[in-house]
Amino acid sequence: MSLLTGFEQPIDQSQHAFRLILKALSEPGYTVTLQGGPVWGALNAASTAALLTLADQETPIQLCEAFKSEQVLTNIRFHSGAPLAAQPEEVCFALFDTQLQAADLLALPHGSEISPEFGATVIVQLNGLEQGTPLRLTGPGIERQRQVSPQLPPALLDFLINRPLRFPLGLDILLTCGDRLLALPRTTRVEVC
Repeated sequence: MSLLTGFEQPIDQSQHAFRLILKALSEPGYTVTLQGGPVWGALNAASTAALLTLADQETPIQLCEAFKSEQVLTNIRFHSGAPLAAQPEEVCFALFDTQLQAADLLALPHGSEISPEFGATVIVQLNGLEQGTPLRLTGPGIERQRQVSPQLPPALLDFLINRPLRFPLGLDILLTCGDRLLALPRTTRVEVC
């Protein structure tokens, strides 16, 4: 399997992508564009850029079946060094497509009351960040409220609205489409408009 390119200018592009991802996480519902990221197989440019920026040898990842091609696995190993998680409780980053199920979300680490930061970050590739169910976001990083309408899988929409885990437990969600990314951290309250 041939290696695909990572960032053309790894230091500058990963620093720029890191700042944009932090902006998206600190301002939930705000969409950022991660330009210049490569596309590896079924992974879109924003998902690939997020992995190149955030994943490393100490952050085991989980991929849904649609992303588990030899091409994707080889390039993740080569460019980031991130291993595949052997057990669900080891996962730091999980990548899913629109076939995401409730059991997938519940199997991931959600942190603990003492260490909520050990909850997984979930990257979900969507068909669109608009024209889905209208949602109202409130919480830290949002002055009053923000409205978004990503095309969420039903299981993720239910998870975000019903919050099966008591705060501060939870998952940080990164939604991607093409080279765009929108974040819904565990601190964000989500309601259907």
